[in-house]
Amino acid sequence: METLPAAALVLALIGASTALGLVWRARQGRVRAAGGSEVIRPADVDASVAFGDRATLLQFSTEFCARCPGTRRLLGEAADARPGVTHVDVDLTHRADLATRFNILQTPTTLILDGTGRVRARVGGAPHRSEIARQLDELTVDARPPAPLSPLRSRNVPSR
Repeated sequence: METLPAAALVLALIGASTALGLVWRARQGRVRAAGGSEVIRPADVDASVAFGDRATLLQFSTEFCARCPGTRRLLGEAADARPGVTHVDVDLTHRADLATRFNILQTPTTLILDGTGRVRARVGGAPHRSEIARQLDELTVDARPPAPLSPLRSRNVPSR
């Protein structure tokens, strides 16, 4: 092979792999809305803690995942900052059945559940703090009970 065509081929491969890498990186950590009606219960993932009454951050991890400890801290802090929100971490190292059932292709993967356990969003990779906060704000606002009616102020009305 001649030098010029070989160099052009190498540059084209470098360009294509760079473009694919940038696309992949841009998609990591983004929250995608889940349109399904799938409902997950604690027993479905062998969780020993109850899910939150307003929202649950369901994180799927493995023992050898480099980004999972940071994600665990971020999601734990987000859950602790909001009443009714729980963070549950499920280790998939020895649970390929759960990875298959919930279509987990990478770790960490986080499912954001509403108070009923319905999957509202999915995050592949390490999530962005601001996007998790925005999703939780939407869920906790939706789950708030209606504000109590304010009592009527009594007016000085002469008695009859």
